[in-house]
Amino acid sequence: MAGAPSRVHYLSDFCCPPGGRVPGKPHVLRHEAEVFLSGGREFVYVYDQEGGLLTAIYQFPDQVWHLQLLATRRALYVLCARTGIYCLSLDSRSRSASLACTEDKEDEANPPCVIHVDPDACVLPDAALRAFAVLDDVLVTLAQGSTQWKMQLFELPCPGEEPLPGGQLGEVELSTCTPPGGVPGKRAAPCFLPVLRCVFPPDSRLPHGHPQGCGCFMLEEALFGLLFGVDAALLQSPVVLCGLPDGQLCCVVLKALVTSGSATGDPTALVKILHHLEEPVVFIGALRAEPQAEEAARELLPGENVHSDCLVALGHQGRTLAIRASWSEAGNLVPELREYCLPGPVLCAACGRDGRMYHSTPSNLCVVDLTSRGTPWNPEKPDGTMGGLPSMLCPASLNICSVVALSVSSRTPSGGTELLALSSKGRLITCSLDLSPEVPVPAKLTMANAGQKIKELLLDIGDVSERVSFLKKAVDQRNKAITSLNEAMNVSCALLSSQEGGRPISCTITVSWSRLELRDMLMATCTLENSSSFCLDQGWTLCVQALTSSSALDLDGAGSTFTYTMPVDSLGPGSRREVTLPLGPSESGALDLPVTMSCWLFYSLREVVGGALAPSDPLEDPYLETLPLNLPKQEGICLPLCKRTVDMLQCLRFPGVASHPAQAPSVPGPACEPVETFLKTCQGPGSEPSGAASLRAKYLPPSTASIRVSAVLLRTALEDGHADFQLCSATLRWLLAENAAVEVVRAQALSSIQGIAPDGTDVNLIVHEVAVTDLSPAGPIQAVEIQVESSSLANMCRVHHAIIRRIQTMVTEQAAQGSSPPDLRMQYLRQMHANHQELLREVQTLREQLCAEDEVSSCSTAQTLLQIYKQLRNPSLVLL
Repeated sequence: MAGAPSRVHYLSDFCCPPGGRVPGKPHVLRHEAEVFLSGGREFVYVYDQEGGLLTAIYQFPDQVWHLQLLATRRALYVLCARTGIYCLSLDSRSRSASLACTEDKEDEANPPCVIHVDPDACVLPDAALRAFAVLDDVLVTLAQGSTQWKMQLFELPCPGEEPLPGGQLGEVELSTCTPPGGVPGKRAAPCFLPVLRCVFPPDSRLPHGHPQGCGCFMLEEALFGLLFGVDAALLQSPVVLCGLPDGQLCCVVLKALVTSGSATGDPTALVKILHHLEEPVVFIGALRAEPQAEEAARELLPGENVHSDCLVALGHQGRTLAIRASWSEAGNLVPELREYCLPGPVLCAACGRDGRMYHSTPSNLCVVDLTSRGTPWNPEKPDGTMGGLPSMLCPASLNICSVVALSVSSRTPSGGTELLALSSKGRLITCSLDLSPEVPVPAKLTMANAGQKIKELLLDIGDVSERVSFLKKAVDQRNKAITSLNEAMNVSCALLSSQEGGRPISCTITVSWSRLELRDMLMATCTLENSSSFCLDQGWTLCVQALTSSSALDLDGAGSTFTYTMPVDSLGPGSRREVTLPLGPSESGALDLPVTMSCWLFYSLREVVGGALAPSDPLEDPYLETLPLNLPKQEGICLPLCKRTVDMLQCLRFPGVASHPAQAPSVPGPACEPVETFLKTCQGPGSEPSGAASLRAKYLPPSTASIRVSAVLLRTALEDGHADFQLCSATLRWLLAENAAVEVVRAQALSSIQGIAPDGTDVNLIVHEVAVTDLSPAGPIQAVEIQVESSSLANMCRVHHAIIRRIQTMVTEQAAQGSSPPDLRMQYLRQMHANHQELLREVQTLREQLCAEDEVSSCSTAQTLLQIYKQLRNPSLVLL
């Protein structure tokens, strides 16, 4: 069947149950201009389609499983889960609503209030009820027992009547059933509900009070007799069809069930099994597979019924059964049964006129044609013969997805069909279809036309295949991005939740000297180690920032910052990666210390998410233009790993105390031109180096600075438990703990050492014990004096700063442990403080003079300033 054009109109929106809808439980009924619907929760809505208004909302004690309208009595019967059947009078609805919502009626913009159904409206309380069907004067129910299904027949209760225990007319047990599992003592909700339908013979009086889609239909005499037997046809009795969750399709003659209470014999003989679908039955319906010409050309009159000639039943997974009356080879009428396989799972279904059936799956709403159009007429068969069922069904898509409840109304004025549907999102929609009764076929199909048609079909197949391939690639990219985001979230949580303890992903920084391009370079090695169970893959980058201090000759200048980024590719659990970076010296031989190095991990959201969301070419990928492409506004996230300061004490080299002098590295110095290097090598053995650095080293005294620290404080902080503990050697070893020469100091127990700075100047460290006599009234204080000597004032200041930084950290840690200093002479401290304040004022005055004096006078001022700085660098105070 050719694709059917459709026009969809949105009517209203209703609440959805949490967790999605359950197949078979939502219902939609339409009677005249009113629509009654339930969406799988405890609410039943009444919607006026002509006015476009929601007129009433009924709330029941539990989930609504089934509802049926009896228009002759203006009554709505509702099956409530684990409670029973309720009967609501539609005539009293407006009065109840007006009494409950008087104020809301004044404002038409306000929705109607919720009407709580009174427990007195329950006309048949029974927690085991699973389905029911209403006729004019009887009520057929199906209850689930512990081992079997039980069908019961009651007198139809009216609204407002009390439940009548003696109103039962008959009952019969059907096949065995398996009760649903759950908590003992509490009934669990069934996965599938049984389906009940009432079938009437053609000459009987079909209840006209049932709106279309309520489950009552009339079969032609031939098919009715073949299915249900001669007794049902002679008695003109309605038959109840029952589709069970185990797949059985059985029937019970209603008049036989009424007399079963007084009749003798086996009651199970009343039940006839028609077929077994081997999957839960979700729909039973009837249609006319061979429409008559006069019926197809006109609209049905009020009260006129269609005599269906085909019975259909659908299973949950799409297995379909169709039954028609057909002629055998001997010329006898026999039932023709055919099974088809339709796309599933089936959410809902409905039968319309012209032999078409509509069924919904989660992805599409389809229509199939069961008519016998195109079947050749056989003159050997009697007049008025019926055509056979089609050999296969070809569903046509209506391009509507996730319809959970469906109802087919009468024909539209234009001759088409109108569907009333409820979507899984709670939207009530109408779908107007213009289904052509016949597929237009060309009168003559030439070979050229056939070839062109095949080419067009192949092009369409190629386009669809290319689109599917592109969409699959897009889905794979999104899945990969989601996996990467989940991994990034786990890594972020692991790092941020372990700030103090051992970190699952760590980075360590070590410095060492190395020979690079005929020069000695200070190299920093960053080791990234993954001790977690996660993998650092696409999007991760290791960032290292080196912040140098300002030059000692330019105190007002700002330091420089260098940032290095290295992509982290597939760093799995237990793996490590090393990155080596040069820190200096520069071409001029200068190395600005200290250098603060910071390491962090950067995760690029743009790289991971942006590539998965943004289309590569919107012109080639028009499908992605309709997607909500919410690209991240920020570039990514930063996770700090470590921070370390590289100072002069770590960069000093001590070639004179190396354990292997032959392997001692050469003294670094500024880079020289090749000609200058050649001239230096040509100098005689007695020649001396020239230059400003050598002149300072030869004629100027070295710059010195000293720091005194309490011996008790150092011994407490540095005591390592050995009997031969030497305080001076331990102090020097502590200062050079991050230097490569620390093992030589430890082995030789040195208390003084001579090293070389990165620019080639010498730096001496001397540690010895002294006694401070004027500070404490209790007697001399034993202290350790750390003295720094260098021919370069800048290098001396850098070493002095590095020592102070270490001592500050040590004093802070010891103060946190509660250590207290000895008694001190406060007057002596005040005098020393006053002397230092006076020296600082002199420094300020001399610096101001340097800005105003000429070159000759500034030399004298600078010498005085250096003398004052020397006094400030050698105080008489002791760090306690």
